Amino acid sequence: MQVKTLPHPVRGTRMLVATLLLAVSGTFVAVAQAQSTTPAPAPAGRAFAHGGHGEGRMLERMLDGVNANPDQRTRIHEIMKSATTDMKAQRQTSRTLREQLTTLFAQPTVDARAVENVRQQLVQQHDQSSKRWMQAMLDASAVLTPDQRVQLAEQMKQRRDMMQRHQQERRALEQPKG
Repeated sequence: MQVKTLPHPVRGTRMLVATLLLAVSGTFVAVAQAQSTTPAPAPAGRAFAHGGHGEGRMLERMLDGVNANPDQRTRIHEIMKSATTDMKAQRQTSRTLREQLTTLFAQPTVDARAVENVRQQLVQQHDQSSKRWMQAMLDASAVLTPDQRVQLAEQMKQRRDMMQRHQQERRALEQPKG
């Protein structure tokens, strides 16, 4: 069975978004429990729908799942769009650093200090990216009500459980029979 994969930058961005959403879901539950509860807003129609790729659809499904109102949708989309724009330059910087590593390792003699320097720059770049996405998640969580954050955390748990089941099924199919 052949699995179609996405180009590396798209796959990496989706994985980063999914990972951060999973990490933040626990925070949503803790914050929601610490705050007083307010009634969830009535279901509202879509303010607008991203018919685009990956993250737009995933974000829309998440917002649908918590019955986000049009104002919440607009504000969260703006937050995520801003973060995505900020990340474009950071992705290019990371790509350049990885290319530098490739060049360093292709030399007749590998300069360990130069490799370590680039590795440290990559770690710093990753930390900056992580901070930016976490800030976007914090900003988005402030737009949602405590009840919506609890709903979102439950959705993320269900999605994580489903993904784990699918991975186990794939591993079972890939094991040689004999």
